[in-house]
Parts: sequence; C-alpha cells; structure tokens
Amino acid sequence: MAQSSLNAPVIKAYWQPGCTSCLRMKEFLLKHGVPFVSVNVLEDQQAFAELAALGIRSVPIVRRGADWANGQVLRDVARVAGIAWGGAQVLPPTELAARLVTIQSAAQRLFAQIPDDKMDRMLPHRPRSYAQLAYHIFNIADAFLEHEVQGLPLEEGAYGRIPPPQMSTKAQILAYGQDVLARFQAWWDGPGRTADLARKARVYYGDVTVHEFLERTAWHSGQHVRQLMMVLDRLGIAPDQPVGTEVFTGLPMPEKVWDDERPMPRGLMA
Repeated sequence: MAQSSLNAPVIKAYWQPGCTSCLRMKEFLLKHGVPFVSVNVLEDQQAFAELAALGIRSVPIVRRGADWANGQVLRDVARVAGIAWGGAQVLPPTELAARLVTIQSAAQRLFAQIPDDKMDRMLPHRPRSYAQLAYHIFNIADAFLEHEVQGLPLEEGAYGRIPPPQMSTKAQILAYGQDVLARFQAWWDGPGRTADLARKARVYYGDVTVHEFLERTAWHSGQHVRQLMMVLDRLGIAPDQPVGTEVFTGLPMPEKVWDDERPMPRGLMA
C-alpha cells in the first residue's frame, strides 16, 4: 500500500507470511481504510534493522515514525494508526477454554494425517515446516500454561520456538500435543476455574489481562489449525473432521487463512 501523501506521516506494517497476528493487523488497517507501507521482514533486508533501532526483535509491528505498537493488540494498533477504538467483546473464559480444547484436539487429528515424508516440507514463502507448524500450535497452549502454572512471563521469541532435537518425529510431536492438552484440561478443571483472569498478564506484546491472553491462545491456535487444513487440501488429503466456522465464531480471527500479498505457488506444497 502506498501512503496517501508524500508529506503525511508514513505508517509501516511489519509482517511475515504465515504470521496470524500480522495478517489480522493488516486486515484491521485495511478495514478502516488506513494507508500503510507493507514491509515483509523476510524480504526487506532493512526491515529488521529498522525494528532493531527501536529495540524490537519480532513482528507484527505497526509504526508511525518513532511511535509504534505490537500488532497483536488491536487497540494499540488503532492508537498508532489514529483509529477510534470502540472496544471488543471477549468470549467468557469457560467458552474460550472449550474452544481451545476443540482446536488443540483438531490440531492433533489433522497433523496425524500428514504423511511422514512430508514433515519437512515448507510453508509458502515462510521457513516453517509442516512439523514446525504443528509443534507451534501445541506450544502456543504450552506457553499459556507456563504463565499460569509455572508463573513464567511470556517473553519475546516464545512463539518462535521450534521442536527440540529429541522431538524429531511425528509421533513425538503428537505426544507433546497430547501432553499439553492433558495439562491444560487439568489446569482448567482445577485452579483455572477459580483463577483471577482479570489480572494483568505478564506478556511481552502489550497490556492485556489473562482473560485476553487466553482468548489470544485460542484464536492463535485456531488460525494455525486453518492453515493445517490448507496444507492437507494442497496435499490432496481430505481433512478428518474438518473444523467448522462455529468453532471460530466470536474469536477475533483474521478473515483469510493465508496472507495473499504474494500468490501462493502452485504445487509448492504438494
């Protein structure tokens, strides 16, 4: 997107393909008619240097001069972009927990369908393999548990983790996903029921409550499950019990499954 005037402050949206919050941030700006310069940090060699000068090491980021915000919090994006923020409805914690269980269960079921010899295939325009995508989905929920069970903050880079060396097979990644889901259900059925989810979460990306952190965990996982279904479709494999739109209704999901600024290569994933 081009800026509307050569003299107007330039709004830059820093993103990378496959990033759920990046896509949501750009869709938010487009929906509100905000002109911006789109910066794919995987293709623009200067992009990370620009962000590093501000002490930033990850995307999504929206920036206007020296003013910037992490794109994971849309009210902060609205502030930088000069958009009036009218608030957002968040599903009740009980519903979010149920959705997360459904989404994480689906991730296990869908990932199990990907052939072993396709585990190392890469997503389009993004250095992330199918195996890493599945691990990422499970790790999103694990990061929430680290915050709530272990008392650890969510630090920058947490969502960029890759499978450790001892988790090199599909069976091992699936076992990890099963373990994460079991631990989440144990937390929710125990201390999670009475936890103060209105308190401030200790997360790197902004000022949010634990309730909002749980919402982000659910929709973030859900968007990547949509990508898993996309992978299966391009592999010519019918998803086992595909996740319907009812699972995502009420979650602040991006409209698209994948960023389409660059056309997806035909046959790349098959």
